[in-house]
Amino acid sequence: MTLIGVLSDTHIPVVVPRLPREILEILGKEGVSLILHAGDMVVSGVVDDLLEVAPVKAVAGNMDHPPVQEAWPFRDVVQVEDVRIGLIHGWGPPQGLPSRVLDAFAQDNVDCVVFGHSHLPLNERRGGVVLFNPGTPTDTRFSSIKSLGILEVEGGEIRGRHIFLP
Repeated sequence: MTLIGVLSDTHIPVVVPRLPREILEILGKEGVSLILHAGDMVVSGVVDDLLEVAPVKAVAGNMDHPPVQEAWPFRDVVQVEDVRIGLIHGWGPPQGLPSRVLDAFAQDNVDCVVFGHSHLPLNERRGGVVLFNPGTPTDTRFSSIKSLGILEVEGGEIRGRHIFLP
């Protein structure tokens, strides 16, 4: 089984000066071998911190500073074992966001779409595709819940779960 840590909307240093150590400790204890960040890091230091735990694949979001937007794509497809994961930040209002990000990968034969933007945790299956938003581990502007996610990949299957933070 491959375990993947999933984050989005960390908004460093806008909401907190640095990614909290607690998040790195949780990812380390979970034993993740890859971390996906679905954008709105704001600054690239977030990736440097995450690299202490595992390799990172990321996409840029609408709030990311220009150096982050230049360093990372706005959309990617990541292969883990036999599973294809679409990675995108998302855009527009929260209503309809899952459908928009799913449509963005309609031609890519993905098994899962990881996204952020709304700050709202989501883990549901539509038409055989897992739609997974980890929520935000740091920012309570649009949600009173702080969370991150774990994806479990095994035998060509993928499932997600959230870890809720105090």
